[in-house]
Amino acid sequence: MRYLMLVCVDPDKPEEEIAGAPDIDVWVKDNDEQGIRLMGDRVRPGSDATCVRVRDGEVLLTDGPYVETKDLIAGFDVLECADLDEAVEVASRHPMAWHGVIELRPFWVD
Repeated sequence: MRYLMLVCVDPDKPEEEIAGAPDIDVWVKDNDEQGIRLMGDRVRPGSDATCVRVRDGEVLLTDGPYVETKDLIAGFDVLECADLDEAVEVASRHPMAWHGVIELRPFWVD
């Protein structure tokens, strides 16, 4: 099953080294080699986002994130896992899980 793993950070908290937190380069290498991480990357900050809506046939664009939220998406990974338990295990080894939030969303399966 495929999962979208959203890597979220609190913009008000400075990123800090946490003793015992995994190394991101090791996490990426291990999961790439195992065929679990299919792709992933960092994304630009919410201030660089563009939101697109169509209302009454008119395309409306706004800058920045659509909703006010404390955590902002900093990156993403697409995972191929046997089930949610494996996806949780993989996400729990991501360094951002130690001081940010990892959100897992399964892809729709037809």
